[in-house]
Amino acid sequence: MTAREVLHIDFDSFFASVEQQYDPSLRNKPIGVTASNGRNCIIATSREAKKFGVKTGTTRKDAYMLCPRIQLLSADFTKYWEVSKKFISICKDFSPFVEVFSIDELFMDITPSSHLFGGPYGVIEKIRKRIDAEIGQYITVSVGLSYNKLLAKLASGLDKPNGLVKIDETNLTDVYQRAKLTDICGIGDRIAKRLRKIGVYTLLNLGKIELSVLMKEFGPAEAEFLHNVGQGFDSSPVIPYTITPDVKSVGRNYCLPQNEYNKRLVLQNIYELCEEVGIKLRRLDKNARRIGIFLRGNINMRSEHTFGTYLSAGYELFDACLFLIGKDFMYHSYDYVRQIGVWASRLEDVRRTSHTLFENGKRKNKLTLAVDKLNERFGHHTIRNGFLLYADKLTTVPNGYLADRFERRKLARESF
Repeated sequence: MTAREVLHIDFDSFFASVEQQYDPSLRNKPIGVTASNGRNCIIATSREAKKFGVKTGTTRKDAYMLCPRIQLLSADFTKYWEVSKKFISICKDFSPFVEVFSIDELFMDITPSSHLFGGPYGVIEKIRKRIDAEIGQYITVSVGLSYNKLLAKLASGLDKPNGLVKIDETNLTDVYQRAKLTDICGIGDRIAKRLRKIGVYTLLNLGKIELSVLMKEFGPAEAEFLHNVGQGFDSSPVIPYTITPDVKSVGRNYCLPQNEYNKRLVLQNIYELCEEVGIKLRRLDKNARRIGIFLRGNINMRSEHTFGTYLSAGYELFDACLFLIGKDFMYHSYDYVRQIGVWASRLEDVRRTSHTLFENGKRKNKLTLAVDKLNERFGHHTIRNGFLLYADKLTTVPNGYLADRFERRKLARESF
């Protein structure tokens, strides 16, 4: 049986490289990309900034201390998504099995098609040439090649930037001896700490530890994952992005620029998130029955509830959130909020849910759809609720994890 040929292709310093590609004056200079709301942390850095020790998560203050010449730019996810779509379009010409993992990385199963392009290295060379010609010379990718997704993703991170690493049976032991536990997608610092507690310091150690020991420490699901990692085993298929993803829930999280004690501003941001979730629901032609919210700061509040009616309008979701957080929230002057999340689940297609029989409800539905059309035509927040005056404007642009199922569905449809 022929071994699978799986690629993991990952952009190098993606957000920063895109900014440098679009603006030549930024090239060969240390730059950092920050959240558009002015949040204190840097979310991406250029290769030049990384040489000074500036990395993702570095605060603005620390970034200037490490590299006084660094230039900070606000993230533009719409621009990054357009570049990502060009990249996906290039890759689909070499295999029908292209899985979009995030906005700057994807998997390809080239087993059935690589022979048409001179083998796996021929595919990689041709993709790189097209990126250079069609996207830009300042944007590069690192590539991992292996017989499954787990090892292909590990390989792509071992020789950045612009690297190419192959992992197979001949070098797996050596790679597992040298690689860090946290080089594996799914093993973070907390899991690595717990592994070290039971004597696992390398991936090679992980391959030798008994499953029963992992079960005792982590439970069945996590233990099975870690056991498979230790054996270099992964049977998961590369799922083509052209397969429209199932949507079970939609949500939106937001980290405020600073600790916020003003309860009105907190409520405004909750309303704004409800509007965003509502937009996503209506784009997907879905209604929701279960609504959830969390607030984090010096309080840690999380609540969700299944309602008796289907909801999709922002004001309906906001009323549901007010019910969930309770009136007492407004009177806790000592509480501050830093992060907010709103989500909707128990989804159903609009055509399968009953419409309101009351005239007032019908008018509100028509008004919501009319506002959607105007905002789609003239830009998000052209028309917004008066309660949101001076509130942060959040837009439904793709994020780094490409979590917006509407964008994934749209991408799948555009491919035909």
